[in-house]
Amino acid sequence: MKVMIVASSLAALFLGPVSPSPFFSFQRLSHLHPSPSLPAADLLRATSRRLILASKVQSVSTMAKEEQNVGNVKQQLAKLFESALNATVPNEPDVEPLVAACTAKFGDYQCNNAMGLWSKIKGKQNEFKGPPAVGQAIMRNLPQSEMVESCSVAGPGFVNVVLSKNWIAKSLQKMLIDGIDTWAPRLAIKRAVVDFSSPNIAKEMHVGHLRSTIIGDTLARMLEFSHVEVLRRNHVGDWGTQFGMLIEFLFEKFPNWEDVTETAVGDLQAFYKASKQRFDSDPEFKEKAQKAVVRLQGGEERYRKAWAQICEISRNEFNRVYQCLGVHIEEKGESFYNPYIPEVLKELTSKNLVEDSQGARVIFIEGFNIPLIVVKSDGGFNYASTDLAALWYRLNEEKADWIIYVTDVGQQQHFDMVFRAAKRAGWFPAEDNTYPKASHVGFGLVLGEDGKRFRTRNTEVVRLVDLLDEAKSRSKTALIDRGKDVEWSEEELEQTAEAVGYGAVKYADLKNNRLTNYTFNFDQMLNDKGNTAVYLLYAHARICSIIRKSGKDVEELKNTGTIVLDHADERALGLHLLQFSEIVEEGCTNLLPNVLCEYLYNLSENFTRFYSNCQVVGSAEETSRLLLCEATATVMRKCFHLLGIVPVYKI
Repeated sequence: MKVMIVASSLAALFLGPVSPSPFFSFQRLSHLHPSPSLPAADLLRATSRRLILASKVQSVSTMAKEEQNVGNVKQQLAKLFESALNATVPNEPDVEPLVAACTAKFGDYQCNNAMGLWSKIKGKQNEFKGPPAVGQAIMRNLPQSEMVESCSVAGPGFVNVVLSKNWIAKSLQKMLIDGIDTWAPRLAIKRAVVDFSSPNIAKEMHVGHLRSTIIGDTLARMLEFSHVEVLRRNHVGDWGTQFGMLIEFLFEKFPNWEDVTETAVGDLQAFYKASKQRFDSDPEFKEKAQKAVVRLQGGEERYRKAWAQICEISRNEFNRVYQCLGVHIEEKGESFYNPYIPEVLKELTSKNLVEDSQGARVIFIEGFNIPLIVVKSDGGFNYASTDLAALWYRLNEEKADWIIYVTDVGQQQHFDMVFRAAKRAGWFPAEDNTYPKASHVGFGLVLGEDGKRFRTRNTEVVRLVDLLDEAKSRSKTALIDRGKDVEWSEEELEQTAEAVGYGAVKYADLKNNRLTNYTFNFDQMLNDKGNTAVYLLYAHARICSIIRKSGKDVEELKNTGTIVLDHADERALGLHLLQFSEIVEEGCTNLLPNVLCEYLYNLSENFTRFYSNCQVVGSAEETSRLLLCEATATVMRKCFHLLGIVPVYKI
């Protein structure tokens, strides 16, 4: 099944926030919502059939300049270099500053425009004789700013910038007083739909749903932090031919089916398997099940009630997993979009997109060897028809700027075809860097230590609830081995075991590039050394312990103390903290949670070097260094929140 998310294009996310008007230059005419008194077909007729492309699409860079993100160093430097570029090449309009963090020893950030500019102005009348001269001019024209301590030009015109340590310190102190939310990125979209997890009704959630749920939740959290309204959607499989089988089996096994609870049904997976076995082996039962599908889809009350009963039992099971993971999600399953399919297909047909092919109705997409089947040869609908209806609904009713589908990489072709069909229908603009738009967020498999798909010894898929229970149990055992059951209350022990166990599972997934497979290994993910959640949670707890042992009131120090970054390791830590906002923005832009994990791990390493070389408690610089500890803990906690991990404060 699928996971969907709605967000913005790479270019548009790169810089500032949107204006009060929508960023994408389309008019959406529908303001209606489904209600019992307004059938879906009437709603669709009353709604705009076409998203109208305006005569001019506003550029991403123009949008970005409307408001600056005070927490984003890269953006603030880009503003300075924009002035320098305008002064250097006044006859070359719309030159976007190319600013990046430095990896070399020459500076903290670098402006990389010189070579590109030289290729544009070479041969024209100007004072320059090569890229280095262009770089020197850009540096000379850079406005005075308290941000900048020094500049230099290296190689073919790269302008290196060393930030002022006093400005870094002031920025950290301001964040401590005003709150880390002031560092939130400002993205060029208003609303995103994030549809993720998407298990099938009557089938238990297993490890295969782990990645979609965790990745989807983290992307939603990063977008929400970035001032985007996120509609979290669970596109569950709650419609289709299997429900005739399940309903008839429910009637047969439980004569008083209306009183049946999840306790009576027991193992959902076993219930599904038993009904499937009966369906495959008993022709009479199979015929009854097929008729039940027709009755269900025809709206017969008894079958609708039984369907709702099965869905509710599954939903309660799913919610236990979501509660463990701390995931909030709103269900809008396949059945929700089913009433919209006929009119959506009618619209696509009116635009000559849908054709007959071997008894089916299909859309041929250029560049693909197979067509997108939207009506099967038996007249039934399928994933493609549901996805097109859902896409239409999200654009017209939920007015989403970005629609992101988070599924395994194997579904990439399907979504590419759906998106291309929508673009042909005029639902999306022709340009890829404008809104509204849709993206597929693919992810690899969870593997066992044998390198194959992660399963139990009896070849069954691993139930997700069992996996989480195991992680918590192992975490609790490790804490007891360290004597924490004697030091702490039972409640503290349980809460810490959950935070560490569940956090370990999440982080082990999120730290990998989502496109790759990863091997599930409890021993590795629960190790308290290396790039693991356990190590990071313990590092945060140690910082909190340092502050507690000082006996100082950090809240008071925020207003009375001053951060000073005289030591090289103090400055390195301060600079890394200041890069938090642009890292979150990069994670949103590229839909890659692992960049935030890498940042968090490097932050912990930077803090370790600082603490090893800079005495905190009892030193002459105690106040400043305590504030630096607090700034580190604050950023770590926000990283944990975005990753869906609960921090621990003592260990």
